Parts: sequence; C-alpha cells; structure tokens
Amino acid sequence: MKKTFIGFAALLLLFFVSCKQESQLYDTIIRNGMIYDGNGGEPYKADIGIIADTIAFIGDLSKASAKNDIDAKGNAVAPGFINMLSWATQSLIEDGRSQSDIRQGVTLEVMGEGWSMGPLSPSMKEREQKAQGDIKYKIGWNTLGEYLSFLEKNGVSCNVASFVGATTIRDHVIGEDNREPTAAELDAMKLLVRQAMEEGALGVGTSLIYPPAFFAKTEELIELCKEASNYGGSYISHMRSEGSKLHEAVEELITIAKEANIHAEIYHLKAAGKDNWSKMDSVIRRVERARADGLDITADMYTYIAGGTGLTATMPPALQDGGFGKLRERLQDPAIRQQLKNEMNSKTDKWENFYYAVGTPENILVVGFKQDSLKKYIGRSLAAVAKLRGKTPEETAMDLIVQDSTRVECIYFLMDENNVKKQIAIPWLSFGSDEGSYEPAGVFLRFNPHPRAYGNFARVLGKYVRDEKIISLQEAIRKLSKLPATNLKLKKRGELKPGNYADIVIFDPAKVKDNATFEKPHQYSEGMIHVFVNGVQVLKDGEHTGAKPGRFVKGPGWKK
Repeated sequence: MKKTFIGFAALLLLFFVSCKQESQLYDTIIRNGMIYDGNGGEPYKADIGIIADTIAFIGDLSKASAKNDIDAKGNAVAPGFINMLSWATQSLIEDGRSQSDIRQGVTLEVMGEGWSMGPLSPSMKEREQKAQGDIKYKIGWNTLGEYLSFLEKNGVSCNVASFVGATTIRDHVIGEDNREPTAAELDAMKLLVRQAMEEGALGVGTSLIYPPAFFAKTEELIELCKEASNYGGSYISHMRSEGSKLHEAVEELITIAKEANIHAEIYHLKAAGKDNWSKMDSVIRRVERARADGLDITADMYTYIAGGTGLTATMPPALQDGGFGKLRERLQDPAIRQQLKNEMNSKTDKWENFYYAVGTPENILVVGFKQDSLKKYIGRSLAAVAKLRGKTPEETAMDLIVQDSTRVECIYFLMDENNVKKQIAIPWLSFGSDEGSYEPAGVFLRFNPHPRAYGNFARVLGKYVRDEKIISLQEAIRKLSKLPATNLKLKKRGELKPGNYADIVIFDPAKVKDNATFEKPHQYSEGMIHVFVNGVQVLKDGEHTGAKPGRFVKGPGWKK
C-alpha cells in the first residue's frame, strides 16, 4: 500500500510539473531548434524556456507562452562558447559590447595569459598608464577581482573571468630583474595568489617565453601553483618553448601539475617553426600518457597557422633583464646591435627565436604601433618595411622598437596546417582566440588585429566542421562549451540543462563562417543569429542589441 501511494504521488507530481510548464509564462522560449546540449551526444529537437537568467525547462513548450518567442527551426541551439584565451582586457574597457566575439557565439572571455590586470602596485599602475597605446583608460583598481568587478559594473555583453598572472605576481614583488625570489619574497608572491583566488581567480597563468616570466624557475611556479591548487584552481601556461625545446617544456608543465596536484592546461598548443612540426605527434602521445597516469592535463588552441606577439620575440630575453626600458637602451648600443643581428639569425635552444623560426622576414607582418608616424607600415611584412627604409630586416626590427617605444605588434607564420587539423581532433582540446574583441570602427581601426579576433570560433564550425569534416558538430560544440567549463570547474555553465545559466547561442550550421583575413582582419564572421548571456539577448537576428548583462564569473576558490 505504501509503495502504491508513493507511486501515485510521483505521478501526481509529474502531472503537476507538466501542467505548470505548459501554463508558465516564460521570459523567452526558443522553439523548434536542434539542441546540442554540450555533452557531445546526438542533437535532439526541443524547446527551451528561460526565466530571468536561468534555463527553466527543456522539452515541449508548444502550449506555453513567452514575452520573447524565437523560432529556431533549422538552426542549432547550443551553450554559449568559452574563449579560453582572451586578450579582451583593454578592448572591453573601450567597448563592452564585445562585438567580434559575441557575433561568433562567445559568452565567456577567460583572461590571464601570464599577465593579468591585477594585482598592481602603484609603480606598476604608473608604468601601465604611461604605456597605453590607442586604447586609453584610467586604472582605478588594484587587484584582479577589482578589475573584473569594474568590467561588470562598467557594462559588458559577455561574461568575464581570469587567471592571475604569475608574471604580474613576480613583477609586483620582485620587479623585472633576472633573479630568484628570496624566501620572504616568495611568501609575498604566494600571499598574492591566495588573495586572487579568494577574489575569484581561476588559477595561475604563465607565459614563460617572455621576460620577466622567462626568469622564473620551475620550483617558483610549483610553489605558486600549490596555493592555487588549495582553492581548486588550475595552472595554465604558454610554455617555456613551443619550438626547439617543446618536449622539455611539456615535461615542465607535467612536473608542475604532478608536484602541485593541479589541473594544468597548455595555452595555444602548437609546434612552432618548420624544424619542429614533426614533434606534434610525440607531444600528443606524451600528454595522453600523463592523462592515463592520472594527471589532469588539457590544452587549447587557435585555428590558424600564424601566431601573434611582439617584435621583441625576435630578440633574446636577456636583453630585457630589468624591463623594456633597459631593452630600448641596449638596442641603441652599436656593439649590442651587431651581436644581436648574429643571434637573430642563429638556431638556438636557449630562447624562443621567432626570427629564425619563421624562415624569412617575409613571414613577419607588422600590425600595431603606438606612434602615428609608424602606422603607415601596418599590414606590411618586416622585409617590405626594411626595403622601404633602406636597412636590413634585423636593423629595422631594432629601430622600430626604439622609435615606437613598444614591443611592436606582429604576426608570425610559424605553424603547419596538417598539425592544426590534427590538434582540432584531440578530445581534450578546447579553443581560445589569443586576441581582443573588437568592432570594425573607431579606435580599433588604428591597428590590425590577428584575424582570429573576428574568426577563431566561427572557423571551427565552418571550415573545420562543415567544410573539412575534421570533427562532428556536436563534438565541436562540446569542445567550445562543456569541456572548458568542466576544466575550469565552473558551476551552471557550459551545458544546456535546466537550472543552468541561460548562456545560449543559435546559429545556422550551413552558413556559419569566418570572413577575417590577414590582409583585411576587421570583418565580422557570419551565421550566428541569436545570442543570450545570463538570459538576456545580446544578439538578435545577427545584430547586437546593445545589452550588457555580462558578469564576473568567479573561480572555485571564491570567498563571498
């Protein structure tokens, strides 16, 4: 009798819930779409009901009504995409609409590749203020949490999150000198990591080819990562080498993951330089062995054969001991210039020599300057600029850095397309643009970004899923949503599921494509129709609504 009563009560509850769903007034109903829930399984046809910022129901809502009714027939409905490597740190201050990424379905920007927007000391703030280029803003925050809260208060269309940069931590305590921290300094660095984790940082990020991060020893990084691990955070790294010492760099990351008992991710996995392209298979095998041994190691990538960084990447890190100012002084010394010219043309495993790796200065595009007098060179190769100026490419590189007083933004053609395709198929790999989020207007037209800023995610869905069939659409969506959300230990995001936040994208799989090129990067992708962030529509029929419902998404160590 008791079992019969329980069964009857369950049926009654099911009937009540069903009736409630039919009579419920939703804020938005997305009808008739093909649901790709983020788990990688086969899609299914269903409706989604949204109330406030939450997915309230998935199923048949044919008898329910909503304030906002969307017919998604013939289109894919998926969780919002996560940009695992965003450099929208400044672009979101200039324009919080995040146009180039929202129009690709990105609903969360994850920042912190080595350098983060906090914690900042007074001297760091002063230096950063002076170094600002085309995008200018007042630095009114001190900590990383304060910066992310500033973005939320200022208004952003996307959600935002960040790792705390080990470079920033080191700079805060030690400065830019090439030396190890004292015991007291290391304690101070660890304290800053703890503070960042309690504010909501996702973990510790490094970028180890660049000074002063290059000067940090493995033991220092392990100690910082132990602090993040205590809060459930991750370690994410632009490794010490992606070229001549790629295998050794992977071993360092594995060592840090093991010693600190922490999830570790490789930023923009690649084998850079033709001499290193053959290493990719063994790198993948090594990570998979580590995973089989119980280590939680993943990776992300951008979907192009060219990377983007400063012209300073053609020069030894030792020249930047003491900071950029010291580099600029040294580049004006004739003896150093002659020695540097030789080093730029030499194969080495002591540092990551981008000048040698690209093979020819024709494969280096100059795309960003601070000084207006140099902007005429934007979009030209270093070889072409050298010819116009009547000097060698090596001398031109040195002169441009001195004259612009910046690292000078460049694009380097370093990778192999076959490796790009191979990496896309890796099940533990997600995606990051390694760029800002812009619009083709205003201050953003004063420089050329890498086309990945406008096309990285659409390129996955169009070129590599639909056109080249490297992976299925459901697998691509899993790698754009559920996989990174799981890696980052984010709650209620990355999956279409009742109770989760309503970060939802609707797109046409037959039309989605990237349009940005290296010659003309300021071109939006197409095929994305509607985008919701925290239940608010930020893209409607392919056009931005102007809404800015984005939030600071906290990491697992956040303490209220």
